[in-house]
Amino acid sequence: MVEQRRLTTQQVAARLGVKPETVYAYVSRGLLGSRRGAGGRASTFDPDEVERLARRRRGRPDAGSAGGREQDAAGPVYSGVTLIEDDRFYYRGVDPVELARRSSFEPVAWWLWTGDERPGPPFAAPAAGLAAARAAGDALPPQAGLVDRLRVAAVAAATVDPVRFDLRPGTVAATARGLIATFVDALPRRDGRSEDVGYGAPDHGLPMGHGAGAATGHDVGGPGHPARGGTGRTGAGRPGHGGAAQHGDTAQHGDTAGRSGTTGHGGAARHGSTALDGHTAGHDGAAQHGGTAGRGGTTDEDEIIAERLWPRLTDRPPGPYAVHILDRALVLLIDHGLAASTVTARAAASARAHPYAVVSAALGAAEGPLHGGASGLAHRMLTDVLERGAGPVVAEHLRAGRRIPGLGHRLYRTTDPRAQVLFERLAAMPEAAPALAAARAVTETAATHLPLPANVDLALATLTVAAGMPPEAGEAIFTVARTAGWIAHALEEYDERALRVRVTGRYEGPPPPQPLPSLS
Repeated sequence: MVEQRRLTTQQVAARLGVKPETVYAYVSRGLLGSRRGAGGRASTFDPDEVERLARRRRGRPDAGSAGGREQDAAGPVYSGVTLIEDDRFYYRGVDPVELARRSSFEPVAWWLWTGDERPGPPFAAPAAGLAAARAAGDALPPQAGLVDRLRVAAVAAATVDPVRFDLRPGTVAATARGLIATFVDALPRRDGRSEDVGYGAPDHGLPMGHGAGAATGHDVGGPGHPARGGTGRTGAGRPGHGGAAQHGDTAQHGDTAGRSGTTGHGGAARHGSTALDGHTAGHDGAAQHGGTAGRGGTTDEDEIIAERLWPRLTDRPPGPYAVHILDRALVLLIDHGLAASTVTARAAASARAHPYAVVSAALGAAEGPLHGGASGLAHRMLTDVLERGAGPVVAEHLRAGRRIPGLGHRLYRTTDPRAQVLFERLAAMPEAAPALAAARAVTETAATHLPLPANVDLALATLTVAAGMPPEAGEAIFTVARTAGWIAHALEEYDERALRVRVTGRYEGPPPPQPLPSLS
């Protein structure tokens, strides 16, 4: 068979109506595949692949088979979660820097999932899911790290949630709320305090996320109806879309209802009101109940996520700004576009994996040293700089041909806005002064060779070093925060055609038929 004639760069540019430089950009972004021609000098292109790209650019359907269209994932994945442009980023068109100044992590996550601007229900870990996660974490070997515990927590919590495959938006948001709380509360405390006996929302055998206030302030009536709830409404549940029962997060049957929006540590908004109304009938008769049914007094559940996470990362008590800085970091790390872990999460959601599986899949991609684990490398570098100085440490990295952790970002030309905000806040934290000086020394020393700005990994490492946290603490913070983003993307993907996220493969092995191998 005569191989089909391939196209040159100039021919492709003429066919697509673009400059040759744009053709090379298509190759770098994976929109076109190229191969070296005879002599190994000029690039050549498959005419059929060029034609498919031309049809997509004109908005016309591919003339190929339906199966071919299903497998062709070269086009963009449209998302309404995060925009990154001109050295800034936005959540649904809103500046996250301003969000972090005005709101704590929980209401921002709830808003991203539901579109509701009012404070949602408290982030409470249901008792069954929390117990399963703690038991799984306790079974790990001593060398297991914080993120190891988070990975097993997601799997363990899923096993006690019989309705985890309910992918309606309200249910997914409730599941995510419970999972994030479970992630935090399942980590062992480092401050010497014992865990509360029976801590966690009593769920009476209810699934993860459907206790702990799952009925509060959200609608599980089906796609296209984002959750609506929040403070300002009291009383029993009322019928929502699809007949689901719902009630405000101040639904009361006791003397502590009606609290909302109190000030949290360091000025962060605290919104963990306690509903004491027991459980109400939900969609299809499923029981749902408030976050602390039948329990009086104050527990960790009344604190925002940042306050609960802090003593699980360090034994040092937080200073006046510490928890507030941690809360800002959580907000700023919720999402960052289609990063590797987010693409993985969307691929899992495209296959209709439940939220726990979506998060578990994303965790696998995030663990790499170039993604979620990057702050741990920066942490170790800063501790080394504090001992030996920036000059020897930077020289050692460059001599070994290693990237200097925490410097530069492919999406920001000048400044990573997330790092800028955290460094500004860390400057107000007296105990952070040595770590800040070390980070500044690294940036200035490296600038003589490679003028790259500090990124959020270096800022996060500065916080973890200053607070006496272990190196993997930054990755744990990233995981807790980014879980909210993964769920936001999963909610989008659940509303798309199933199995649409599939990479187009091109076989490059020997052509068939080939002789059978001798395997004996």
